[in-house]
Amino acid sequence: MAESQEPRGAPIRPARNVGEPVPPIPSVDMSDAEGASTAYSHFRTGLSRHRTGLSEHRTDLSEYRTDLSGHRTEMSMRRTGMSFQRTRMSADRTLMSEMRTALSLIGFGFTINQAFQKMQDAGSIQNVNAPRNFGVALLVFGIVLLAGGIVRHVQFATELRDRRKIMTEDGLIHSDSRFPISVTLVIALCLLALALAAVLGIVFNIALLG
Repeated sequence: MAESQEPRGAPIRPARNVGEPVPPIPSVDMSDAEGASTAYSHFRTGLSRHRTGLSEHRTDLSEYRTDLSGHRTEMSMRRTGMSFQRTRMSADRTLMSEMRTALSLIGFGFTINQAFQKMQDAGSIQNVNAPRNFGVALLVFGIVLLAGGIVRHVQFATELRDRRKIMTEDGLIHSDSRFPISVTLVIALCLLALALAAVLGIVFNIALLG
């Protein structure tokens, strides 16, 4: 796994190059060839120094752009690493919504079954097979939905973790933080066990929960 790296500070932009002004064109006496040659030689030397200063400033700016590009790449890698955590939390929220729907179906089915069972015990109705079957069907639908959500969540989390590991080993992202244990998944498994106990209690008329 790639080692954790400390974020670097933003690169410092080079100071604005005011430099020396362009040397003026010398005024020479054309009748003095040697003096004119010397004057123009000094002028060319001044221009050369000026170009050298500009070239050094361009080099500094180029290094600044390179450092800035590396800084942006570093930030992008960290944002991508954090996006895996956001995706994981989004998967937990999806599982919680499936748990709410499944819990509604399970609770509604259990309530219907118990209500008509009490009415039969009181002698208000004789046949409760149809309502009982409807309540059991709702319970089964809730259990299937919950079990499917758990399986989908585990598969997605496993694929996400494997993808994160591969990208970390390739040096594409930083993975400073680990995936925490999904409390939502633990609660979903407990809820599934309770729902199965409720169905077994209704179908076989046994009190698994006391």
